[in-house]
Amino acid sequence: MIPFRRPAVGVLVSIASIAALSACSEPADPAAAGTESSGGTLTVYTSEPQAKIDALNAEFTAANPDIEMQVYRAGTGDLNARIASERETGSIGADVLLAADAPTFEGYKDENLLLQYTPADVSALNPEIVDPDGYYVGTRIIPTVIAYNTGAVSEPPTSWQQLADPKHKGQITLPNPDVSGAAAFNTAVWLNEESLGQPWLEGLAANEPIVAESNGPVGQSVAAGTQPIGIVVDYLVRELAEKGSPIALEYPTDGVPYISQPAGIFADSKNQDAAKKYVDFLVGKQGQELAVEQQYLPVRGDVGTPDGAPALADLNLLNPDLDEITASQPEAVKRFTELVG
Repeated sequence: MIPFRRPAVGVLVSIASIAALSACSEPADPAAAGTESSGGTLTVYTSEPQAKIDALNAEFTAANPDIEMQVYRAGTGDLNARIASERETGSIGADVLLAADAPTFEGYKDENLLLQYTPADVSALNPEIVDPDGYYVGTRIIPTVIAYNTGAVSEPPTSWQQLADPKHKGQITLPNPDVSGAAAFNTAVWLNEESLGQPWLEGLAANEPIVAESNGPVGQSVAAGTQPIGIVVDYLVRELAEKGSPIALEYPTDGVPYISQPAGIFADSKNQDAAKKYVDFLVGKQGQELAVEQQYLPVRGDVGTPDGAPALADLNLLNPDLDEITASQPEAVKRFTELVG
């Protein structure tokens, strides 16, 4: 039922203990990474927000104190560029990739860069977020929604089609698909939807939306009322509303695209045992309970959902063919840039 799919130069965070969560350094030389059956150094490349990855790794290292974490955080595009550069000059410097979209992982799978691994307790996971070939697994469900400022909008749009209505000209902001993996994926999904496609994107472009760098600035702009309507991932809206911002959301009635922030282990990982423990933790009950605390919809059904969030069964999730989205995404992003700027 669920397809899953990928934000600024990152900073390396070395986590030897909770107190060291903000220490910065470059990733360890892959040749020097731990090769022990347990413990050693584990390097993660991720697009996860810094505070969230810090909290997640604090819990992981509390349960695995013999593993030292190193994290390089960046947008998916920057992560892909770093990985490509490392492949040209040597080996990939990470053990695990935790990023926003499945097309990125499909590409790496096709290039034989990922290790086959089935997470522990896989039967508890929503089967739709588990790669059937066993190379990656989704770690949270992140829908994209229509957000609106409750002080500025009395009748919010409830569908993507309504965003192309000329009455919303100059009111909309959305993230840049050249930076945001979720935005790139959404663009491909919209263009592949028969009820939307290029005519809808042209209508949206005619409303002269403001293109922000990523989802974070979109949410802030709507919360501040700078732009009354935004296209943004749902957990950011819940976070802002929880802090008292005048912001709410609508899950579009004509279909909700989403990503699942997959995790995969690189085939040349120097610490595969620690990497497997990390993937198990991400989708295990403890990791998923933390995901819910962080306002994400989980990938397993025994940990609840964030306050105010709907059940997945209540959403009209868009389920495009992943191969088609992977193949069409570069052209979709190019089309967006041509039309929207």
